[in-house]
Amino acid sequence: MRKIKMTIAASLFALMALAQSINPVIPGFHPDPSVCRVGDKFYLVNSSFQYFPGVPVFESSDMQHWTQIGNVLDRPSQLQLKGATSWQGIYAPTIRYNDGIYYMITTNVGNGGNFMVTASDPRGPWSEPMWLEQQGIDPSLYFENDVCYMVSNPDNTIMLCEIDPRTGGQLTESKPIWRGTGGRYPEGPHIYKKDGYYYLLISEGGTEIAHKLTIARSKNIYGPYEGCPDNPIFTHCCMAAQTSQIQGTGHGDFVQGADGRWWLSFLAFRFIGGSYHHLGRETFVLPVEWPEGGWPVVNGGRPAEVTGQSTAIANSCSTTFQNIGPEFIHIQQPVEERYEHVGTALRLHCSPSSLTANNQPTFIGRRMQNANMAATTFMDATGLQSGDEAGFTLYQIHDGHSDIVVGRETDGRLYVTLRHTIKSLVKEEPRRYVDNPKMFMRIQTTTPEIVTFLVGETLYNMQPLGTIDAPLLSTEVVGGFTGAILGLYATGKGYADFFHLDYR
Repeated sequence: MRKIKMTIAASLFALMALAQSINPVIPGFHPDPSVCRVGDKFYLVNSSFQYFPGVPVFESSDMQHWTQIGNVLDRPSQLQLKGATSWQGIYAPTIRYNDGIYYMITTNVGNGGNFMVTASDPRGPWSEPMWLEQQGIDPSLYFENDVCYMVSNPDNTIMLCEIDPRTGGQLTESKPIWRGTGGRYPEGPHIYKKDGYYYLLISEGGTEIAHKLTIARSKNIYGPYEGCPDNPIFTHCCMAAQTSQIQGTGHGDFVQGADGRWWLSFLAFRFIGGSYHHLGRETFVLPVEWPEGGWPVVNGGRPAEVTGQSTAIANSCSTTFQNIGPEFIHIQQPVEERYEHVGTALRLHCSPSSLTANNQPTFIGRRMQNANMAATTFMDATGLQSGDEAGFTLYQIHDGHSDIVVGRETDGRLYVTLRHTIKSLVKEEPRRYVDNPKMFMRIQTTTPEIVTFLVGETLYNMQPLGTIDAPLLSTEVVGGFTGAILGLYATGKGYADFFHLDYR
């Protein structure tokens, strides 16, 4: 009878929370969310892989409406991304707060391993990295009685040690505490203490269809840990969610509000155009009922649904580049002298590297956050030299992108074309020669599955260059861990001027 009452209470709680819910709360490429509460505010961070600046930071008062307030890693001294692809760079971060200090701990795969930075304000500035001895990905922190514990997953085992939060120095031997329930890739560990138990939340199954959240608990932080009899406590790899657009649910973090309510932030992706996702892994939030002495119940035991409209989406955002917001990113750390403000324009000085060559290309862009959207820019190609190219790209990975290309031939003529790079396959539409170097370019969805590329001298006479099926730029086709980015780029020796980027 007690279990029935608890189940009814959990369902009623979830229904009340869902009446106001928004999902995804941070759409587009915002994976591996971690969240903490300080007073009446919540702060959330995401992984950023090969992009600079790294680890976006969001603020909310209700776990539903989020505003990006900065990026944790905004200096090259904090974030080296030499040669990084979307398989590398900054993996899952954790944000925590203790005794007036914010901590962010994460992994730079390919350029250093695990490290931690601190700040007195989540908006920054954040400290220089403190490099950590215990490796494995997805490190997390737990504070208790002036002791700072670190967990991560070297050798597919959740390992625990004590570290000095002032220096990052390891104080105790790393000890194994749990290997999960048998799913592959036990990762994303977080420790919480409630009702005398230490709860250990992890992800298993890999960040694809089989992703799931499992949990264990112990009276001693070093174990032994007992798994929840209802594991996994949340997954969409089940009969109840097999037809859901939302899949790959996992990598979660619990947080308790000032009102006592518990929430789970987690990642998932939305299939668009079949079993494909190109927007990336996104941030979702669901209510949690956590009875005293019991196990957490996510969303009343039901799957997540796409609901509401997130304020994290810039539905009508126009950037003139005179004040570039924290949502704009570069591929790897930028070569600063290649980005110049000239009057009202952002002048992109060409890089020797193309997007495909992936060696600090001249590139600036923002995440595509909607399956239905239109993005427009205005470019002056006067500064392009023979052999140069510049333009507007829908970029998923270095060998998976579709580009509106404006180039200059050896005879001085300017041309416009559409070029698709899908792994080793490259297709270019016939070149159109133009006299006017100033032009509008637009990337828009005709349907959620079809992306159209257009150019024109004015907004009212834009002509299509061609289309691409969005699934061809999905993780399932071109790989990687990220999502589609709308970016401006320039390669060669000259420069191109861009005056705005509108996203609607």
